[in-house]
Amino acid sequence: MSAHLQKALQPTELEVLDESWQHEGHVGANGSGSGTHFRVRIASPLFEGKTRVAKHRIVYEALQVFIDEGVHALAIETR
Repeated sequence: MSAHLQKALQPTELEVLDESWQHEGHVGANGSGSGTHFRVRIASPLFEGKTRVAKHRIVYEALQVFIDEGVHALAIETR
């Protein structure tokens, strides 16, 4: 996920945290404790002049392949 975001958005700051272990037993958890719930903290020149919703759409679009493959939750913090 980090490498994909690096390539797609050329961020100046990037942190991807797998928080799946905090959601064990919840909807969308896969029982492994990883790979379903993520937090992304990101800053990118592509966000310049965009609203928070527009920035989040850019991130979702870049990560759609992961969402299609089973990421259940994605918390996004943009700067």
